[in-house]
Amino acid sequence: MSNKAPNHWPLRRSGISAQLLTQFGLDQGLSVQHCLAGTGLSLQQLAEPGSEIDAAQELALIGNLVAALGAQPGIGLKAGQRYHLSTYGIWGFAMLSSPTFRSAASLGLRYLDLTYAFYGMRLEEHGDEVHLLFEDRGIPAELRAFILERDSAGMLRIQRDLLGQHLPLTRVDLCLPRPADCSWYTDSYGIEPRFAQADNRFVLRQELLDQPLPGANQQVAQHCEEQCHALLSKRRERSGLAGQIRARLLSTPGRLPDMQELAQQLNLSSRTLRRRLLDEGSSFRLLLEEVRQTLAEELLAIGGLSLEEIAERLGYAEVSNFIHAFKRWKGLPPHQYRQRRGAAF
Repeated sequence: MSNKAPNHWPLRRSGISAQLLTQFGLDQGLSVQHCLAGTGLSLQQLAEPGSEIDAAQELALIGNLVAALGAQPGIGLKAGQRYHLSTYGIWGFAMLSSPTFRSAASLGLRYLDLTYAFYGMRLEEHGDEVHLLFEDRGIPAELRAFILERDSAGMLRIQRDLLGQHLPLTRVDLCLPRPADCSWYTDSYGIEPRFAQADNRFVLRQELLDQPLPGANQQVAQHCEEQCHALLSKRRERSGLAGQIRARLLSTPGRLPDMQELAQQLNLSSRTLRRRLLDEGSSFRLLLEEVRQTLAEELLAIGGLSLEEIAERLGYAEVSNFIHAFKRWKGLPPHQYRQRRGAAF
């Protein structure tokens, strides 16, 4: 078996990991302001159900923690122990419902980009051993130790939630230099690692892969995997060029630029912009439609603006065109939507 990791992590991810890291920082005596400085995030934003953030924002948060707490060996292990299977949403349910540890591992690696890991992971079978390798995907050097510890501790936390017991590792190799005190690593991994190795490798017995899982339900697992596929596809659509364009459109709600203007801002021709969006399975029209819907809902909920003013801000020549579009999006006219949200004209 070999599951290769992608070259880089996705640009978008759930905000739950940032919640966990912020709480970890608070428990270490840091302030909210210190944890979130320079990230563009707020506690209110992180508390919103289903919130998503940029991977760069989580890296900035981790950078704040590392700068404040220092390069303490094992500090990332403490943070990673908070990542229970329940924090991973539909990905976690898919793992829990898998029939065996092998099938859960295979599914988990296929949809690794739905997790909070920055390290890539791949599984290799060598005779009666299974090797799980953690591969650096361009992580900033000063953050590698913390993130490796966080990601590996999170992996072991998931395994314990799946099996109800500690994973009996037979060997652990780490690229990290050997610290003066190895106790945190030994306690977390159940075995003292070999440090200063060529790669990050976690080794276990091959027979453990076929161990049945107590929550196995093939029908539920299949349904969850379908949802994982849909969610991952949606996030990838918002990465790359499509994600850049969506962000630029959202940043100028008073006057939405057309495709020609955006192409010039990105130093591209309109033709190249159209082709690259098509390669990502998107188009300028679809992105504009999505942004208009998002902004329309926000402006209607705030109140204080007439439908004519909202239509103008969203780039509609006639308010009737806006009303028609909103009914297509939400199944009801904007004034009814506003009434349901409790905002007054």
